[in-house]
Amino acid sequence: MLIYTLRRINLFVITLLIISVVSYSILRLDPTSTWSILDFWEGWRTYLSEVTNLNFGLNASGRPISDEIFVVFAATLELCLLAFLLALIIGIPLGTLSGVRRGKPLDKFISFVATAAYAAPLYWIALLLMLLLSLQWELLPVSGRYNPLFDIETVTGFAIVDTLISPSPHKGDALQSVLLHLVLPCSVLAIPPATQLVRLMRSSVAQVMSENFIRVAKIRGLSSYQIIVKHVLRNAFPPIIPMLGVQLASMLTFAIITESIFSWPGIGRWLLDALAMRDYVSIQAGVLVVASFVLFTQILSDLIGTLINPLARKEWYVNR
Repeated sequence: MLIYTLRRINLFVITLLIISVVSYSILRLDPTSTWSILDFWEGWRTYLSEVTNLNFGLNASGRPISDEIFVVFAATLELCLLAFLLALIIGIPLGTLSGVRRGKPLDKFISFVATAAYAAPLYWIALLLMLLLSLQWELLPVSGRYNPLFDIETVTGFAIVDTLISPSPHKGDALQSVLLHLVLPCSVLAIPPATQLVRLMRSSVAQVMSENFIRVAKIRGLSSYQIIVKHVLRNAFPPIIPMLGVQLASMLTFAIITESIFSWPGIGRWLLDALAMRDYVSIQAGVLVVASFVLFTQILSDLIGTLINPLARKEWYVNR
């Protein structure tokens, strides 16, 4: 376990250094920047020391990028985590039900809906929901993070937490506004990982259902609920845990589209604005932060999945 963890940490550090070279190269694209004058490797070492101290420089407006990234990345992280939780709530039960009823009409219906939802363009679904729920039926707000009438002080960067700890006497109404603004972007962003989870759980559950110990459990007279909870899920869920980190990391890509449509003040929209302004300092900082988060989530999910999965632990001892 220790050797495997050290190997993953070593992979994380090496990949992070490669990413820092890429982000530093973005800085050198600006011919007026002082970084383009320095020798490449000497400038990279200086850049690495600055980034280690969380000093990403100043943007085109002269504001510290570290303060901006703290706000916009927290907004994206809040959106992604809630959408990922919604994807788990939808994807795991539907995937389990589809795997248990494999080949039956219910399985075909769930698989068809999941495939259609995954194939549909995300921006089309977002615009359709906005048209129906916001513009036509006026049930949900169109865009933004909360009603601008509420002055919520940024402490943690998470709007829900900042609203709960706010001393404002109107924080109940502010919290309702925050939650309503989260419904549409979270629902849209949860579609890709939810459809992938349905597919992964269906395949894993179907494989477990064909094992001999499931037949033995049926012969012993266990109910379907007991078989699914005590035997199927305990064996079907651990193998897909490493894929959860991949799905969470890929949500950042879809978050760029979602944030642009719903005017969500996250790092995706922030990066698009930086690209439009050719603000290379902001671009390199955003690339470095997003890539580091993606790499961290993938390695962490891999470690957790290998720790939980008994078969993976057995491979450790075989390979040692």
